[in-house]
Amino acid sequence: MYQDKDLLIQLGRNIKAERVRRGYTQEVFAEKIGFTREYISRIERGQENMSILKINNLANVLEVEINNILKF
Repeated sequence: MYQDKDLLIQLGRNIKAERVRRGYTQEVFAEKIGFTREYISRIERGQENMSILKINNLANVLEVEINNILKF
């Protein structure tokens, strides 16, 4: 069973992996999604607990299925 922090860390790793796979820097990705680079950094470090709607938006911008982001 996952602890809350472990879930957020894995979610951040999944998002970062997809971002890097697309060749986006944090700055470019933040601009595409309308967030700050600092917010993207906090997400990728597992320091942000996002709503499912924000996660879906991230997946859409990355052009991946949401289950690629939510795999644990």
